[in-house]
Amino acid sequence: MHARAFDPRDQPELERLARLMFPDADDPLGNHVTWFVIDRGDGRLGGYVEVGTRAYAEGCDTSPVAYVEAWYVDEDLRRQGWGGRLLGAVEQWARDKGLRELASGSLIDNTTSIAAHKRLGFTEVERQVHFAKRLA
Repeated sequence: MHARAFDPRDQPELERLARLMFPDADDPLGNHVTWFVIDRGDGRLGGYVEVGTRAYAEGCDTSPVAYVEAWYVDEDLRRQGWGGRLLGAVEQWARDKGLRELASGSLIDNTTSIAAHKRLGFTEVERQVHFAKRLA
């Protein structure tokens, strides 16, 4: 098993993983085009990270900023360092693009994600509550 860049042949497996992370989404894969995956070596993937750039991210001083849009590891591979290997690939990708900061986010009650980010060197910089209102 190893972490590597996405290959178009990974599309069905990437969609499977994205649906596990975003089960209610019509299109669980974002519009960002850079993914890194955990290759199980048997045609299956064990996780993925989707990364893009944003002009701004909370707690960052530079622009643009590399931003982790989605990050998922199958349950049987969690707590074995695979999430860190994926983020290592993202960090190298960002450095190669001349970016100096990496940002990410998590739902406020996702304690597992928050702990994983902190273990990998992220600093919590802000908490937010978002609102929505349907207009007639």
